[in-house]
Amino acid sequence: MQFSLNDFLIAVSFALDFVEMDRLGMQSNHGKRTAYLTLCIARRLNLSEEEVYDAAALSILHDNGLSESSLYEQLPQEWDHAVTKFEGSRGHCVIGEKNVKDYPFLTEPEDVILYHHERYDGNGFFGLKGDKIPLISQIIAAADSFENHFKNAGGDYCQERVLKWVSGCESGMVSQRIALVLHQMANERSVWENLSDDKLEQALKASVPSFFLEVPLDKIRQVTGVFSRIVDSKSSFTRRHSKGLAEKAARMAQYYHKDQEETARLIIAADLHDLGKLAVPNSILDVPRALTAEEFETVKKHVYYTRVALENIRGFEDITEWASNHHEKLNGKGYPFGKTGDELDFNSRLMGCLDVYQALTEERPYRKGLTHTQAIKILYDMAGSGFLDKLITKDLDMVFG
Repeated sequence: MQFSLNDFLIAVSFALDFVEMDRLGMQSNHGKRTAYLTLCIARRLNLSEEEVYDAAALSILHDNGLSESSLYEQLPQEWDHAVTKFEGSRGHCVIGEKNVKDYPFLTEPEDVILYHHERYDGNGFFGLKGDKIPLISQIIAAADSFENHFKNAGGDYCQERVLKWVSGCESGMVSQRIALVLHQMANERSVWENLSDDKLEQALKASVPSFFLEVPLDKIRQVTGVFSRIVDSKSSFTRRHSKGLAEKAARMAQYYHKDQEETARLIIAADLHDLGKLAVPNSILDVPRALTAEEFETVKKHVYYTRVALENIRGFEDITEWASNHHEKLNGKGYPFGKTGDELDFNSRLMGCLDVYQALTEERPYRKGLTHTQAIKILYDMAGSGFLDKLITKDLDMVFG
């Protein structure tokens, strides 16, 4: 199928911005602003269209490693210093680089995310200096710092503050070539206007070079698998959830004799079904007890965010439905829209059953994972009450029992 890399990038940038809001307290759109500024720098440095695209993609993905729960587990009771601690850790650079190894970049960039906190004078996490730092890493580091200095605590923008920072960059943080570009950008009115919330997304879409790839669905699955890992790593209690769901979806597709294309689409939907969970704070995901009613209402929003993120990807219409319907129930008592059985196709029903089964058999902060016998009994009870599809539940019992 024809796969729009641009559509997918914008979709995941929406979700990844939530990670930085949760982990670092940054306001929404940090990733998009960093990407837009990266584009501005890359174009002024006369990079090729392929290099410009990869720079934009890598800038959107640059802090994906912040989702890794193990980074936060190392710092109990130190949330007041979270920004300094995590941005001062090489861990998220290493994890972030590993997470994107299967992404279909156009120019085969290497170690860009690994070194995106390096400084031109060698004063970075890994001590890399000068042009030994990949150029796109240099660009993203400059764009990221520009964006961080660009906003004040209230979310407004201060040109004077940025110009002061840009002047200081010449002392060694960036190359002279990039410092000159930053001076030009800081004095351009269009740059400031496009960084506003109401213009940013359109400016980003207009600036990213448009690339479509004619790729088989299994190749697209490599891309979506990147984000499956990012979502699963957000909490130690969901470390295998999306991966496990995708494996079970593949097994059921084989049982139902689905063709190769539908099987791949179903697996992709499983990969991305919890993408919106990046918007749920870990203070809720990791509580060692059952959720309160208020906390559960927050968790329920993740399905809506999954839909919002995916619905603008051309060619993903059925995938979006299957991914974002996984908490709807046949009796209309699911969420977020309260759809009924008549509104849920077979694969949406299948995804709903599989998600319940996968969740029940996983360990949670407040309980151990259930055995197949224990889990399938709950599914039969839910099917009997009109929540789940009875025939699919019976098939899950046959396949996984």
